[in-house]
Amino acid sequence: MTSLSLRDRLLAWRDAVLSNPRFQRFAAVFPLMRPVARRRAAVMFDLVAGFVYSQILLACVQLKLFDVLAERPAGVDELAARFDVPVESMRLLLDAAIALQLVQPRSAGRYGLGQLGAELRGNPGVLAMVAHHTILYRDLADPLAVLRQGGGGELGAYWAYVRGQHPGELPSEAVASYTALMAASQPMIAREVLHAYAFDKHKCLLDVGGGDGSFVSAVAASAPQLRCLLFDLPPVAEKAAARFAANGLSARTTAVGGSFTTDPLPQGADIISLVRVIHDHDDEVVRPLLRAVHQALPDQGTLLIAEPLSGIPGAETITDAYLAFYLQAMGSGKARSFPQVRDLLQGAGFQDVRLHPVPMPLVASVITAIKRPMC
Repeated sequence: MTSLSLRDRLLAWRDAVLSNPRFQRFAAVFPLMRPVARRRAAVMFDLVAGFVYSQILLACVQLKLFDVLAERPAGVDELAARFDVPVESMRLLLDAAIALQLVQPRSAGRYGLGQLGAELRGNPGVLAMVAHHTILYRDLADPLAVLRQGGGGELGAYWAYVRGQHPGELPSEAVASYTALMAASQPMIAREVLHAYAFDKHKCLLDVGGGDGSFVSAVAASAPQLRCLLFDLPPVAEKAAARFAANGLSARTTAVGGSFTTDPLPQGADIISLVRVIHDHDDEVVRPLLRAVHQALPDQGTLLIAEPLSGIPGAETITDAYLAFYLQAMGSGKARSFPQVRDLLQGAGFQDVRLHPVPMPLVASVITAIKRPMC
């Protein structure tokens, strides 16, 4: 049996002290320890009550409460009548939303946006994920089953491209909902990427798995000289072409339909992007994809990856808890650390793998790698 290190023994002593009811009571009443005890108790209860909090938020989103209160503060009677909710139930929701800083009391007994409510309203991608989470919660109703048997329930059906044998043959109705969800959150990703990396030194971008073209449109707007290609499943590529036309980008953007698991990648780009693509797939899919990207790039070409990474300080709850369990429930992919992604890139032949600093790593981290000429 392996002996315990000094650190292990100290942590075991700490655990025994913190779990002792007598110590907990002492910390709660002793003036110097009371503030810390209260903060820790609040953190513990937040873990216990997290699902209820999320359902309060979901109710606000489903009612579009934040949009209504952004127009002007309103009283409980007015809101109850507008949403067809009993007055006391409406008051219950509003008081709960106040506790979560989603709503704030205003003058004359009215209610307005709280700080978090205002911030959420300015992030439509987050609100779209809140509405989408009804599927996730059903799949995670039995978390032990997800851990023991894997996922692939409703989420697996929703993200149809990760489970099917022939994703390139998916019809439009199978891709419409997830494409719209991804499009809602793409502006957040694009902001992080454009902060971390300048595209003006490149001639042509290929965005693989590029969805409806929201990311390519943002990059194209920042680099007027850049020609852009997008590669995604045929019905998704059709949506991207329509977006390019609506944005006046058709002259320098092209959407190509296909599946990177079965079809060759378009040629001619000196930078290829994978935006929230790698973490959706297992290593058995990622390795050939990265080899295909390496082959499609010219010497000195660049690969750019943008997605949340495991182990990034400040983003652990998003990647190591939320995203990890989401992908487990989905039945495909994993939240990878930078060293894990670097190993995959180097295994595909890339060099000079670099992690770029971004303002909000919980949204996405940015990695670049270079294809160097063979010696």
